[in-house]
Amino acid sequence: MAHEFHLPDIGEGLTEATIITWYVDVGDEIGLDEPLVEVETDKAVVDIPSPHAGVLLHQGGDAGDTIEVESLLAVVGDAGEEWEPPTTPASSEAAPIVGTLDEAPEVVTAQPGQVEALPKVRRLAAELGVDLVAVTGTGVGGRITEGDVQVGAAGADTGPVERVAMSATRRAIADNMARSWREIPHVTTYGEVEATPLLARREALGKPALDAVIVASIAPLLAEHPGFNAAVAGTDIIYKKHYDVGIAVDTPHGLMVAVIKDAAAKTVQELDAEVRRLAGAAKEQKLTLDELRGQTFTISNIGAVGGRYGTPLVPHGTSAILSIGRAEDKPVVRNGAIAVGREFPLSLSYDHRIVDGSAGRAFMAAVIEALGSE
Repeated sequence: MAHEFHLPDIGEGLTEATIITWYVDVGDEIGLDEPLVEVETDKAVVDIPSPHAGVLLHQGGDAGDTIEVESLLAVVGDAGEEWEPPTTPASSEAAPIVGTLDEAPEVVTAQPGQVEALPKVRRLAAELGVDLVAVTGTGVGGRITEGDVQVGAAGADTGPVERVAMSATRRAIADNMARSWREIPHVTTYGEVEATPLLARREALGKPALDAVIVASIAPLLAEHPGFNAAVAGTDIIYKKHYDVGIAVDTPHGLMVAVIKDAAAKTVQELDAEVRRLAGAAKEQKLTLDELRGQTFTISNIGAVGGRYGTPLVPHGTSAILSIGRAEDKPVVRNGAIAVGREFPLSLSYDHRIVDGSAGRAFMAAVIEALGSE
C-alpha cells in the first residue's frame, strides 16, 4: 500500500525547506525510521527519516528544490507497486488576475499583448521606474508580482550582473534581520575595556576559547540587569529567569547564533567545551534546532574576524546584543599621562522599549568592570 509522506513542520514557524540529498533512489528499499532525505531549513541541515518501511515510489523534488511544509515529500509503498500523482484538470483559458487593493477587491484580465499585472503592481513599477515589459513574471500564468518589480528595480544595471537565489540559510538570516530591524527600536552605546586583565585571566585558565571567558564574565550580570535578559510581548515585558547566551559563529553558510543553555551556571572549562562543540557543529551545519534558538542574550566576538566597533542588530525575541571587537594598541591617558594601552572596543545594542539610556550605560559599565577585573 502506498503511503504519502508530506513535509512536516520540523521547526517552529517553518514554512519551507530545501532538499539537499536523497539517501534513497526511487525503486530502492528503505526501513522504518531510516534516513530518507537531508533538507536545509531555517539555519540547520536536518535528516528526515522514513515514517514507513518499503520501497520509495516517488520523490517530491530534486536536490536543490525548495518545497513548502505539508507539500508531498515522498511516497513509500510495496515492492512492484505503482503510484501515480493525482492529475489536475487542465484549463484552456488563463485565469484572471485576482488581487486586493486598498479600496476594494478587483479582478483584472489582461488583454492580448498587454503585460499582466495588478494596478497596485503597475503603480509600484511607476514609482520605482521599472519597465514592466522587461520584467519576468513569477505569478500564476506568468503574471508580474510586486516582488518581481522589486527584483527588477534592484537588478536595473548597465553592466554585467549575476543573479543567484538565496540559500535557505541566507533567506532565514535575511528574514530574521529584517524583522528585528523593522520591529525593534535599536539604540547602540559604545565603550572600551583594557584587554590585559581578560587576556591574563585566560592565560591563567589554560587558554580556553576567548568566548568562554567572555561569557563567564558577562552571564552573571544578566540577573542583576533583568532588562537585558527580556523581550517585548504585545504590551507586556517578559523578564526571563533563565540565562541562555547565544554566541555568533562565522560559518561558510553565513552568521549563525549557537545557544549555550544555562550559561551562568557553567564553569569556564564547561563553557570552553560547549563553545568549541557548538562552533564546530555550526560550521558543518549540524546544529540541532534547539541549539539555534532560545537565546536570552547574545554575544558577538567580531574581533575574531578583525572587526572593531559596530551596530549589532538585536535578535528578535531578545532585548540586547553585545559585540566585542579586536583589541589594538592605542594611546590612552593613565594617571594624567599618555601611555600605550590595548583595549577591546565594545558595542551594545538594546531594545529602547525596554531599556532606557541610563540603564544602557549602567549595564555597559558593569560589563567593562567584569571584563576588566583582575
